[in-house]
Amino acid sequence: MNYILFDSDVRQSLLPFTYTRPVADIRIGILTIREKWEKYLGLTTTTVTEEYLEEKYPMVEMEENILINASFCPTESLVEKVKNISKNEAIFKGEDVIAFYTTDSQEEVNFDDYSQIEFEEELIQLKNTWDIFTHNGKAIQQDFDLITEGRTSEPIPEGVRVLNKENIFIEEGAEIVFATLNASNGPIYIGKDALIMENSSIRGPFSMGDHAVVKMGTKIYGDTTLGPYCKVGGEINNSVLFGNTSKGHDGYLGNSVLGEWCNLGADTNNSNLKNNYAEVKLWDYETGRFAKTGLQFCGLMMGDHSKCGINTMFNTGTVIGVSTNVFGTGFPRNFIPSFSWGGASGFTTFQMKKVSEVATAVMKRKSLPFDEIDQRILDHVFEETKQYRNY
Repeated sequence: MNYILFDSDVRQSLLPFTYTRPVADIRIGILTIREKWEKYLGLTTTTVTEEYLEEKYPMVEMEENILINASFCPTESLVEKVKNISKNEAIFKGEDVIAFYTTDSQEEVNFDDYSQIEFEEELIQLKNTWDIFTHNGKAIQQDFDLITEGRTSEPIPEGVRVLNKENIFIEEGAEIVFATLNASNGPIYIGKDALIMENSSIRGPFSMGDHAVVKMGTKIYGDTTLGPYCKVGGEINNSVLFGNTSKGHDGYLGNSVLGEWCNLGADTNNSNLKNNYAEVKLWDYETGRFAKTGLQFCGLMMGDHSKCGINTMFNTGTVIGVSTNVFGTGFPRNFIPSFSWGGASGFTTFQMKKVSEVATAVMKRKSLPFDEIDQRILDHVFEETKQYRNY
């Protein structure tokens, strides 16, 4: 059987992160949604996504296919039902389709002609950007159980202070030096060749990917994920960093999501609570206005390849697009369009030639190419987002 993950209509609600990736490649918990499904299924998946992303994330169709809504995170019981779908069957959660069976000769899908199976158990579903951090603690626990089942952790190094060590898993090659790990409220997962430096204090649920670095004296609170090759310092609470992103110095990051290849300058801080304790609103790309989140705590949403200078201050509920560069004194606006250059005193367009130079230099540091496919994706996003750059 062939399994294909599709974006569904939530893609617009997950911008700016889905400008540069399918929904399936969003990280929540320890793994991306795609990695979760593939680990449960034991098979490689492909993708139905936007046309301009297809070159990097292709779709492979076979004679028999099961299409899976990538906004849903898998569980063992859900995966069993998906594996057992037959012709003209579909699994639903309320009004949302989770998965359905198709053939390569099928011209269209009409769910009125399908046998509809209702899935009753609770699932994590991403419908908005803030769902990534609000559901992250639960997702870490689910991934921790999946990844560590039947395996033995590397030993906890001498000099590391721990609480609830049974809830801590350390992969091969990881180094932890005189740190404090408190897994009383949730698991702590430390990836291969990761490094936690001296005097760092970490509370679970927490995950750090392969080769990630926690610098000296860092304070990390629960429901936080550091993707592979991330580097962090300062204070972090309930935030998700997708991968290859740096917050390397002092400053606060809370209730936030950062994409890949981002960098926060030294002493950057974000607010995650309004002074009047009111509900936070975030920019909604679909409606072109700010929308209620239902949250009292909500910080910074930053798309791939975006950066900020030292001492940058972000207001509660700030949304930053792809490839922006923010700097200067004062609080910049709380919606900064993709490819913006500037700060509180004003913005201009961050021209593509300079964007490409920066992306090439940054990725070269990790021995990765910024190739023609990546360039074409950014070119498309540049055109798609020009409507917002009304400075």
